[in-house]
Amino acid sequence: MGLNRQTLAGLIVIACLMAVPFAAPLLGGNYVVTLATRVVILAIAASSLDLLLGRGGLVSFGHAAYFGLGGYVVGIAGFHLANDVPIFGWAGSNEALVVWPLAMLVSGFAALIIGALSLRTAGVYFIMITLAFAQMIYFVFVALKYYGGDDGLSLSARNLFAGERVTNPATFYWISLGALGLCLLVQWRLVASRFGMALRGAASSERRMAALGFSVYGYRLAAFVIAGMMAGLAGALWANLNRFVSPDMMGWVRSGQFMVMVIMGGVSSLFGPIIGAAAFLLIEIALSGRTEHWQVIFGPFVLLVALFAPRGIWGLIRAKGEP
Repeated sequence: MGLNRQTLAGLIVIACLMAVPFAAPLLGGNYVVTLATRVVILAIAASSLDLLLGRGGLVSFGHAAYFGLGGYVVGIAGFHLANDVPIFGWAGSNEALVVWPLAMLVSGFAALIIGALSLRTAGVYFIMITLAFAQMIYFVFVALKYYGGDDGLSLSARNLFAGERVTNPATFYWISLGALGLCLLVQWRLVASRFGMALRGAASSERRMAALGFSVYGYRLAAFVIAGMMAGLAGALWANLNRFVSPDMMGWVRSGQFMVMVIMGGVSSLFGPIIGAAAFLLIEIALSGRTEHWQVIFGPFVLLVALFAPRGIWGLIRAKGEP
């Protein structure tokens, strides 16, 4: 057979994502495009968490901190530009090709600091310390009344992309989809490389990898930083999509949502986080339209997925014996 089930399913996912702007006029117009954009952006954040959770065996419960930091870099840069108030001698910017890489750098630097300390622990201690750091950052931004505090910060307009204003929802969708494609390509290359094999080996047996001469701490810290930078890019895109940022972007609830997306879609898979993000949003929309207590129904559903499909929705697509 030429194509296995995973490859065929992956091609179908790619085809569906690329068909959204063309099919949108028949399905609901800009609403469908915006919904698909949300899926794509959350898929970037979820896939970055999967690099830690699925590939490295690191259960980080503070991943939303980097997502929120990326969003706030966009918001703060736009705020200072609009109010003509420099920050550290910088007038701010509304150019995506300036602000988005800066969001990735800030998020990556935060991940470097947090990871350098968190990775000295393991197990439940690692989970709790990542959560603690994320909550610390959350409360810092709640206390920053200059940037809206708990009320958040509105953006006057989306960032310019190469000097052009992005007002068309379909155009912003293509930009977000391109960002997702680049992130998946980077992850695919990393996982297939010596780096990825060392990361998976450390998740399987840290002691054995150390005995073979691998710097487990160094590999994990590098993965932590890369994942943080990708989450920061997702946060920058999310801020542009909603034209609003708030501390809720970096709260523990958001971190939990990312983890649910990864688990639902399929841990340690390239397309699983996309499936998980789409399933999460569609179920949320369907249930929240019927009851405000939709989490009561959604919780048992996630539990059933964990019990009867431990490899997630994407795992159901895999043929028996496929990795």
